[in-house]
Amino acid sequence: MEIRNAVHPEQAELFDTEELREHFLIQNLFKPDQFKLIYSYFDRLIVGGACPVKPVTIDIDEKIIGAPHLLSRRELGLINIGGPGTVDIDGQKVSLASKDGLYVGMGAKELVFSSADPDNPAKFYLNCAPAHANYPTAAVSFKEAEPVEMGEAEQSNKRTIRKYIHPDGVKSCQLVMGMTTLETGSVWNTMPVHTHQRRMEAYFYFGMPDDQVVFHFMGEPTETRHIVVRNEEAVLSPSWSIHSGAGTSNYTFIWGMVGENQTFTDMDAVPMGEIK
Repeated sequence: MEIRNAVHPEQAELFDTEELREHFLIQNLFKPDQFKLIYSYFDRLIVGGACPVKPVTIDIDEKIIGAPHLLSRRELGLINIGGPGTVDIDGQKVSLASKDGLYVGMGAKELVFSSADPDNPAKFYLNCAPAHANYPTAAVSFKEAEPVEMGEAEQSNKRTIRKYIHPDGVKSCQLVMGMTTLETGSVWNTMPVHTHQRRMEAYFYFGMPDDQVVFHFMGEPTETRHIVVRNEEAVLSPSWSIHSGAGTSNYTFIWGMVGENQTFTDMDAVPMGEIK
């Protein structure tokens, strides 16, 4: 498990390209039969991924977690972006097709991840956050995640948002998680931009050709920077930072938020005239 320390916005202003990538970009999430976990001190979110050709379990560092199991004091949300797979939670098996999601509540001990077809393995992208209560484990299929269409083709941001884990759907302590898909010809996400003073967020980009990229914009609204993000890579977004992107093609991204509340609309909009 890798630790990412929190970064002050005035420190981030001084970073060069490699330093920005070192602190905020997450790569290589889906190495076969390995779990990659990034422990961020931004609201203590863990971002991770697994690609089980054969069944794998989460191997944690008890010194970092401070508990014998990952979910002793945490909750977990995941979305499968690969082939069909299964998550075994203390003997309860849940099958997930591509783009299906799963919430696992605090207290689960043994998690085993497997693929239905080793030649087309599942790819489980996960977010894990501190929890204060146990909510039931619940699966949510891609079809069950109600679509909300937003944006305009004229502004190159026509997209569909699907909420998987949220107060009006699958319940959690603090984790909110969903997926946004841009239509062909649309490349901008989250524009006009905003910040979340009470929450941080992580973006995971996928569904684009390997020779295409997304320019993910971050930083305080008057001190923006960008990180070049490729297929199946993620970016940490602290509460002081905007989080927006423009791709060289359309794409899909999974967003996960943790923090003081779960109010989806709790954001601080930034007028276009103030961005620098």
